[in-house]
Amino acid sequence: MVPKIVLFYVFTPLPDPEAIRLWQHTLCEANSLRGRILISGHGINATVGGDIDSVKRYVKGTRAYQPFADADIKWSDGLGDDFPRLSVKVRPEIVTFGVPDEVVVDETGVVGGGTRLTPEQVNELVAERGDDVVFFDGRNAIESEIGRFKGAVRPPVTTTRDFVGLLDGGVYDDLKKRPVVTYCTGGVRCEVLSSLMRARGFEEVYQLDGGIVRYGEQFRDGGLWEGSLYVFDRRLTVDFSDEATVVGECSRCGGATRNVANYPDADGRELVVICPDCAAA
Repeated sequence: MVPKIVLFYVFTPLPDPEAIRLWQHTLCEANSLRGRILISGHGINATVGGDIDSVKRYVKGTRAYQPFADADIKWSDGLGDDFPRLSVKVRPEIVTFGVPDEVVVDETGVVGGGTRLTPEQVNELVAERGDDVVFFDGRNAIESEIGRFKGAVRPPVTTTRDFVGLLDGGVYDDLKKRPVVTYCTGGVRCEVLSSLMRARGFEEVYQLDGGIVRYGEQFRDGGLWEGSLYVFDRRLTVDFSDEATVVGECSRCGGATRNVANYPDADGRELVVICPDCAAA
């Protein structure tokens, strides 16, 4: 068995999300896949894993549905048994910012989002405009503790819902006239975040197309990214090369670590950045 994990999302109007849920659940079960899929009237957000041949059949079946035909599928190596179960659910949003009525989607994606930049274009923007460029982390705070773009603004959020309160409260109003590059793991959160920022008066908003995953695939640890990437499966963290910088600090001893774990034990509900020695103590 060669375990693989795929991550993808598509923003497109889905008039019958429940029908899509049933189809996706059946397709995953038929191929013995596990993972998490969220569906709403705005589209689909999925991370699933299993044997490579089964995952290929799933991807082929998913792309057979015309609105998902051009999905940007991001592949990575799994460990096997990367997800405890299969979960396919319908929700008001595929990324829970808590403002489903603000999100407008058409066949081209989220309406009013930031300008998409490829990894090369991000580097070009920074080379051209230097320190005026602001990297804005669209992930939860613990994710940014172990990896982020150099000098990034890292909002102190524990859930995606927290972003709206910070934006509405004017916490980042000083950035409204600066070029802001939003980024997240695979790009899905920034599709919405960049549109919310533009609607609140941020004048020059960009989104890293394909997220950190695509940037890391291209530049590995030789670009503007530093550290490890948090992922939502049993691996918890991945590196883009053997030269990855360790930027995380153990929450107990303060030592350098890229390790994230449930603490105080494996059944604990709180994820923390903690070195293996302290986690075992």
